[in-house]
Amino acid sequence: MAKKAEATAYVPSGVSPSRRLRRRFAIRLWSVRNSRMLEWFYERFSNVFLLLHPVWKGIGYKRVEAPVKFVEAQVKGLLFDCRMCGQCALSSTGMSCPMNCPKQLRNGPCGGVRANGHCEVEPDMPCVWVQAWQGSRNMKKGDAILNVQKPVDQSIRETSAWLRVTANAAAAKEGEGATSK
Repeated sequence: MAKKAEATAYVPSGVSPSRRLRRRFAIRLWSVRNSRMLEWFYERFSNVFLLLHPVWKGIGYKRVEAPVKFVEAQVKGLLFDCRMCGQCALSSTGMSCPMNCPKQLRNGPCGGVRANGHCEVEPDMPCVWVQAWQGSRNMKKGDAILNVQKPVDQSIRETSAWLRVTANAAAAKEGEGATSK
């Protein structure tokens, strides 16, 4: 019979995934509670970023990717515990990042949400999708949470969603201008 490892009172600090996550809950929950303000800010931010499209295009999107990605990772990491999936859905999920779900579900909660609104996998963690619903109710475009999200494209993980959204919006805008002429 194998001998059981002896239990000790020693627990290494900072190793527990629950402890790591708990630190981020406070800021993440603040972001959800303030989703309306963050939505307002993001609308203005994305307009400025779109105005900078000629600059990004002139320098080259590939060249600005690294510095923009660094800033994006820092800002979104702090506010939303962002996983840099490259396909940000914060504006349609009440400023609650669906990639924080242990199961990485992008279109709503699993069937295991506890009665207290916490996750079945991480019992100390509020369910990302319960938070997303609450945050979306504060937002002007809160019904966007009902839109089905595409699965994560792993080939664009760790890239800037800000630049991708800007390039797509600029291309759409240029397409509108070409068809109206």
